[in-house]
Amino acid sequence: MAVVGARCQCVVSVVRLLAARERRGVADFASVNSTPLDLTRARILAFRRRAGALDRRLPPGPDSLRQAAWAGLQDSMPRAALLSIHARVEGTGPSTWEDPSLVQLWGPRHHVYAVAARDLALFSIAIHPDDEKGRLRAEERAARVMAVIGEARMGLNEVGEALGVHPNSLLYAATTGTVLIRWDGARRPTIWAVPPPSDDPREARLELVRRYLHVSGPATAATFGWWSGLGPRAAADAFSALAGALTPVRTPVGEAWILAADEPAFGAEPEPAAPARLLPSGDVFLLFQGPDRELLVPDAARRRALWTPRVWPGGVLVDGEVVGTWRRAGAAMAVQPWVRLSPAAREAVEREAAGLPLPGVEGPVRVRWEDWP
Repeated sequence: MAVVGARCQCVVSVVRLLAARERRGVADFASVNSTPLDLTRARILAFRRRAGALDRRLPPGPDSLRQAAWAGLQDSMPRAALLSIHARVEGTGPSTWEDPSLVQLWGPRHHVYAVAARDLALFSIAIHPDDEKGRLRAEERAARVMAVIGEARMGLNEVGEALGVHPNSLLYAATTGTVLIRWDGARRPTIWAVPPPSDDPREARLELVRRYLHVSGPATAATFGWWSGLGPRAAADAFSALAGALTPVRTPVGEAWILAADEPAFGAEPEPAAPARLLPSGDVFLLFQGPDRELLVPDAARRRALWTPRVWPGGVLVDGEVVGTWRRAGAAMAVQPWVRLSPAAREAVEREAAGLPLPGVEGPVRVRWEDWP
């Protein structure tokens, strides 16, 4: 597009400032001759829902699973990844998280993630530490793990005992791309070795930035640095390397960036939102920090209810807006809406709850409605 091309030169100048301002992760738009694109909250949320397949579920199959996991599926809460898939893909069953097209690993911020097997490099070597100390620690851990397990599959505790280290210290090996895991939520994971990805680490990192911007944009280097665990300097360098592919924008919570290729989608008319979706703790649609939380949930009291100091609840999405939280124990689900929901909206939430493909839970999940304080 002509408008995108006209912006590219100014974007390069803007991004050069980004590395110097890495702690904030935004450029000083007032100091350069640029024309940022103004985006409303409604446009941003509509884009994120569309990019995240939350308005309309995708058909079953490996391609849809990969799209659902485009920026990874956090699985730190037992079967969170499965529920994130269910919110996006038709025909999701209790064992879909074990589909051969998916793998589990310790991904961004050392959390358990489910990702497409063909995208392993993006969630491992792309976030391999840049500093020498971090690289050596990861590579040393990986070498020691390989020496113990060989071609076997072993419990994480067993490997830790064999090496005389705390099992959690072994998760640093994940950024070498040579360790996969299987974690079902009941105990520490089983781990095994795989050949390292053949992808170029730098290109994998740039693709991870693109994935993050496509699913969670508008964003900044600072937010990507937190989400990926890379930190501000490495994130700023990655954003700078993508200068020509970025468009500066103004949002209701500050300046940020989108992919230039996504600009037409931000300007498109929003599609009808799904009546209801139940998003698990750590779902990418909810996985924000700082001002981005204000964009998603403008009310401070409601933000405190969704992003608690301890274990986060799930988020209730109705007609495209987060309108409450949910928690589950077995087949009993407590839903706490922040607003008065219509009978149709309540029915849609209950229908989503009854359809959750939870392994080991007999019978449909039933909703108990709780009052918001």
